Amino acid sequence: MFATLLGPLPRPPLGGDATTDALVEAAVLAQEGAGLEPITDGGFRSDDAIVDAWRATARLTERAVKQVVAGPYTLGRRRAGTATERTAATLAGAAALNATLLELAVAGCPLIEVHEPAATAIGSDPGERALFREAHLRLLDGVDGTHVSLAVTGGSADEAGIDTILAAPYASLAVDLIAGPDNWRLVAMTPGDLGVVCGALSTAEGSEDGPELLLWAAGYAASTGGRGPQRVGLATASSLAHLPWEIALGKLERLGEAGRLASRPSAEVVEALDPRAVSSRSAALGRVEPPASHRPRPGQDPT
Repeated sequence: MFATLLGPLPRPPLGGDATTDALVEAAVLAQEGAGLEPITDGGFRSDDAIVDAWRATARLTERAVKQVVAGPYTLGRRRAGTATERTAATLAGAAALNATLLELAVAGCPLIEVHEPAATAIGSDPGERALFREAHLRLLDGVDGTHVSLAVTGGSADEAGIDTILAAPYASLAVDLIAGPDNWRLVAMTPGDLGVVCGALSTAEGSEDGPELLLWAAGYAASTGGRGPQRVGLATASSLAHLPWEIALGKLERLGEAGRLASRPSAEVVEALDPRAVSSRSAALGRVEPPASHRPRPGQDPT
C-alpha cells in the first residue's frame, strides 16, 4: 500500500533567494524521508511547461514521480462570463490539456493526477453533470500508457454521482475524506478494478494523526467491490501549504508510517495501534497492554 500527497507543501525554510529547483529538491527529500511514493514537486513548479516540470522533478529521485494538473472543469469555473462562455472555455481547456497528457505519457510519466476541487459544486444539476462528463471524456481521449487518477478535494462530490465523476476511463479515484466525508459513497461505488486513494490524513494543525483512522480508511476502501489492498493508497486530505514546515513534515511522517503499517502482518499492525481502536471492550477491562508508543511516560497522567 502506498502513501502520497493530495496537494502542495508549505515553502521549505530556505532563504528568500532560493530557486525553484532548490524548493522542489527540499520537497522531494521530505517525501523520500517519510517514505512516500509517488512523489510530487510540492506544488512549486509552474503550470506553464508541465512536461518539462515533470522531467526536472523526476531527475531528483529514483522513486516514481507523479504530475499534478488542474482539471478542465475547475479551470472553467474560474473564468468569468456567461454559462455558454464557461462551457466553451471548459471544453476547449480539456482539449488543450489532452495534448499535455499525451506528451506526459510519451515522456514516461507513470502517474498523472487530475485535480478537480470544483467537482464538489456539480450537485444534481444535469447541465453541470453533462459538462463535467464531456470535459473529462475529451481530456482522456487517446491517453494510454500511464495511470491517470482523478482527485476531488475540499468537500464532497457524491451528489454528482459516480456515473458523472468516473465517466471518463480513469484508473483510480482520490478523494478528500476529511472535508468531504460523504465521498465515502463514491468510494463504495467505484468499480473494484479501479484504485482508490483515501485522503484521510487531516491537514489541520494540531489534529490527531495516529495511524488508526488511516488504517481503518484503507481497510474499508480495500473491502469495497472486492478491490483489495493492492489497489488502495493513503494520502493527505488536501493541501498542507498553510502549515508551518515542521508541522507538515510531521504529517508526512505519520502518513508514511501508516502506509508501512498497512503492508505488515496483522499481528504487527495490532501491536502498533491504540488498543481501544482494536478492541474497545478488552481495553476497557484492562486486558490489552498498550504498545510502547501509547503507554504513559513516567509522571504522565495515564488518562
